[in-house]
Parts: sequence; structure tokens; C-alpha cells
Amino acid sequence: MTLWAIIPVKPLKRGKSRLSSILNEDERTALNQSMLINTLKTLKALEEIDTVLVVSRDPSALAIAREFSARTVLEDGSPELNTALRRASMVAKAYHANEILVLPADLPLVKPEHVRQFIGNASTPPEVIIAPDRRKDGTNALYINPAELIEFCYGPGSFNIHRAAAEKAGARVQIVESEVLGLDLDLPEDLILLKEIENNIKKITV
Repeated sequence: MTLWAIIPVKPLKRGKSRLSSILNEDERTALNQSMLINTLKTLKALEEIDTVLVVSRDPSALAIAREFSARTVLEDGSPELNTALRRASMVAKAYHANEILVLPADLPLVKPEHVRQFIGNASTPPEVIIAPDRRKDGTNALYINPAELIEFCYGPGSFNIHRAAAEKAGARVQIVESEVLGLDLDLPEDLILLKEIENNIKKITV
């Protein structure tokens, strides 16, 4: 079996605009770049993943991806996440990818062991594994096998939409609730929670 990990990335200077009340543009750009690098390092460290593919309309993000030997797909036209992911998955399938893992670049705490544990739930296809965000609304990690089993439906309520699509397709569906995979940075309260978790980790490791 061949597993490709796809990382969708918004423009580094424009991403996380909802954090503008507490972070300026330079700070948000640095945060986005740091999280992308962490995601790339995480996925490249996993021998279970054959290829990492970054899809973005930001040449800077794609340049960073290539520094980590990731494949890249440049978005064109009107940017839309599901369209970009469909295009990226077509590239993966052209290279005979059987399985796809979609992992966004804004999970600040993610490390190799978290992804390994997530994909370790895989069994016999057809199957879909979903890690929702902490609000149980969005989809933060999505494993699909076979790769073309369901359509990408990112946006409001994507967690339940992806789950329903998988059930309709007759797939085995597994939901993985994880503090690490569930924490993405969209709102100021997410950044506050991140700092609290990091402080707790420091207390435990001291």
C-alpha cells in the first residue's frame, strides 16, 4: 500500500487573519511558517508515509516544502480548499497512492507519535478515520482508503459531513478524539489554550 500525506497551506502572510486582534501580520506570518515547518518535519519523520505533498497558492510555502523534499502543487484560479485537495489527490492517485492522509498545517502541537497513532487505527478498506477539531465541527485529520472513496467537504460542519459521506460509501468509520490533533489555531482563544497546554507540559516534564 502507498500512503500520501497532503498538507493544504494558505498564504503565509494572509493565513490566520482571525488572530489579527492579538498578532500583527509579521507575527502571524512567522507563526504560519513555524507550524508548516513543524508539520513537514513531523510527516517526513514517519516511514509509514511514502510521500508528502503540499498544495498552496503561496510560492513561499511551496519553497519551504521543497526544502523538506516534499512534492508541491501550485493552486491557480480562485482558491478553494476542496478544489485544491481534489487536485492534490489526483496527483497522488496518478502516482498510485492507495491511501491519503490530509493534515492541515495549523496543528501546533502535532508530533510524529501523534500521527503514527492516528494512522495506526487503519485496518481494512474501505475506511475513513477522522480527527475532529476540539469543537467537533471541523476536520483536523482525515485518512481515506481507498483514496477516491469520498469527496472532500471542508468548511463549516465538515466533521459530520465527512462522517456521513463515509457511512454512505459503506466505509468503516473511526473517530479519533485527540487534544493534540483537535487543537488548531483559528481564534484568539485557541492561542490562549495552546499556551496553557504548553505550560502544563513544561510542569510535567520539569
